[in-house]
Amino acid sequence: PSPPLTNAADAAASVPAPGSLFIEIGHYQKKKKGEAAPGDVFLAQKCQSEKRIIATLSDGLGSGIKANVLASLTATMISKFVVMDIPPKRAAEIIVNSLPVCSERGLAYATFTLIDARQDLSVRIIEYDNPPVIILRGGELVESEKDELPIERKNKKTGPQKNELLFLSELTAEPGDRIIFFSDGVTQAGLGSPLYPAGWGIDRVRSHVVDAVKSEPLISAGDLARQVVETAEGTSSAEPKDDISCAVLYFRKPRSLLLVTGPPFHPKNDGELARIFAGFNGKKVISGGTSAQIIARELGKTITAGAATGVRGVPPASDMEGAELVCEGILTLGAAAEALASGTVDGGGRNPAARLVELLLDSDSITFVVGTKINEAHQDPDMPVELEIRRNVVKRIAALLEEKYMKAAHIRYL
Repeated sequence: PSPPLTNAADAAASVPAPGSLFIEIGHYQKKKKGEAAPGDVFLAQKCQSEKRIIATLSDGLGSGIKANVLASLTATMISKFVVMDIPPKRAAEIIVNSLPVCSERGLAYATFTLIDARQDLSVRIIEYDNPPVIILRGGELVESEKDELPIERKNKKTGPQKNELLFLSELTAEPGDRIIFFSDGVTQAGLGSPLYPAGWGIDRVRSHVVDAVKSEPLISAGDLARQVVETAEGTSSAEPKDDISCAVLYFRKPRSLLLVTGPPFHPKNDGELARIFAGFNGKKVISGGTSAQIIARELGKTITAGAATGVRGVPPASDMEGAELVCEGILTLGAAAEALASGTVDGGGRNPAARLVELLLDSDSITFVVGTKINEAHQDPDMPVELEIRRNVVKRIAALLEEKYMKAAHIRYL
């Protein structure tokens, strides 16, 4: 079966690519003022077995719930068809001929842009009636050749009063490339205003993203998407007259994180645990007092009480040279798992679990080294029911990172 689709609004995600590159995905959206639901839908899907990621933005006819239904159907269908390698023209024709017809306008219509990025860094772009994608390489605009494919609609009256065309383009991504795509709520922002009577326009959007990347060359995919949407919103006096959505794919070097938790099953492996920690190239976290003591002893380091305080049952953190965070084990991991599942974190910087979540989400590839020695304290039947053993909590965090946030997670037991 195909892997699940993820509605990645207001989120960033990553998938590994060859040559030490990662694809960072960011998306941001503002719905039309007064509407309960956005009429634009963004979906991202990672095909783990094929090392392939598919990101789709669809804009449904009109706004609100009806538009959301049309966009959801379109984004879901085109994504699944592409995963199944159904030819894009055939897929688009199936969609336009199967969407429900609006009872008011008599149309069955939703636009879409789909980016299909594969492990070999080949990228295929499929566009139907959304504004054209923007491709940046080295901070400059890059044009890709596009093939035009006419779409055959059985009932012409249910579509727009023009020839319907599908645009296909392909490229090979390079380090630093960005692909920016958005709904017409961006290009038409400010439509009818004295400053932008014809809307913000594609040329101004292009200039804006070029300037944004030049001023901040390492800007994240999510931050760039947010900046585009908020700038477009500003042209509409902060009262969007349409849904405004933007998504960005950013090909860059990965950020790696090592999380060590729990003592090894055999004390003879304490030295191996310390060597893994010392030799890791990236940020490092130690979750668990015993784990921290082992690493400090083996590497001749000192653990000191940190300034952060524990909140809501999460013990305070400590400091050790070489570690971004040294925190308690099972309680902190459990709190981080709940925060990842809900998408909310309480306590800010005072909460070691919040700091752990921040580090996890700021990384692309997370390696967990899990000691398998059982901590007898966590087998006490009087302990809270929700207190899971360490291995299950780590498995849950890894699954959330991969499925919800599209990170690469690896677990090693020691």
